[in-house]
Amino acid sequence: MSDDAYGATVAKRRLSRRLTELRRASGHTANHVCDLLDWGRGKVGRFEANHWKRPEMSDIRDLLRVYGVDEDVRDELEDLAMRARARPWWRDYSTIFENEFPGFENDAVRIRIFMPLVLPGLLQTPAYTEAVMRVGSRPPAYRRRMVETRQLRQKILDRADGTAPELIAVITEASLMYRWGTKADRHEQIMNLIELGARPNIELRMQRFIDGPPTGMHSMVNIFDLPDGEPSIVYVETDYMIEEVTSPESVSDYLQSFARARDAALEPADTTVYLQQLADQLE
Repeated sequence: MSDDAYGATVAKRRLSRRLTELRRASGHTANHVCDLLDWGRGKVGRFEANHWKRPEMSDIRDLLRVYGVDEDVRDELEDLAMRARARPWWRDYSTIFENEFPGFENDAVRIRIFMPLVLPGLLQTPAYTEAVMRVGSRPPAYRRRMVETRQLRQKILDRADGTAPELIAVITEASLMYRWGTKADRHEQIMNLIELGARPNIELRMQRFIDGPPTGMHSMVNIFDLPDGEPSIVYVETDYMIEEVTSPESVSDYLQSFARARDAALEPADTTVYLQQLADQLE
């Protein structure tokens, strides 16, 4: 899959950080820069907090002029801004995504996921997604768009240009034993997991009922390892929101918890065998 927006979210994040560093090095406060450029108070702060959707090149050039940067730095920042300006598909689904979650998922070089009660979205079949959404309070139109976005998100696993991320997913037996859809739907979902688990960039591990309560963590957690030395970022999911976690201490805690959950789960080969046994029970 060719994705014109690949790298845009990480570029925007790095651009925000570099602009903050340059302003501080110049000795200006954010409000002073706004005054110098006749901007409303808070505009520079929004840029530096990465609370912008698409940087304007004229704004970036104005900031670089005020900060007095040399040609090499100017070229670096303008390149970041150009990459950050790509319009990604998820901008058309603003009712589904209220933050940068799909962008970091899109740009990640490695994704680590733990889901205690349902399968991760990257692994769901459309029928599974629809069955999960039906038990909620969302209207049919929202559910249809959710199914669409799940399928669009999954395309990152099919990228054949070397940018497909490594995916390490720890799932639980509970996510398959609930009656999500018909027996045929559930069989299709399990066979889909077996196919995905055979791919070289996907590591699938299962925590079984027989092995005791879920170990390591109990929240729905996505850990995105980003390219070019960018710090990892964590998203924690609830029924009504996805919360971003960026502090190094908290990210480290989630990494350790995920490692414990991974160690407590079946090895990938054993997971495949167990999945096949579950599929056989549904035939």
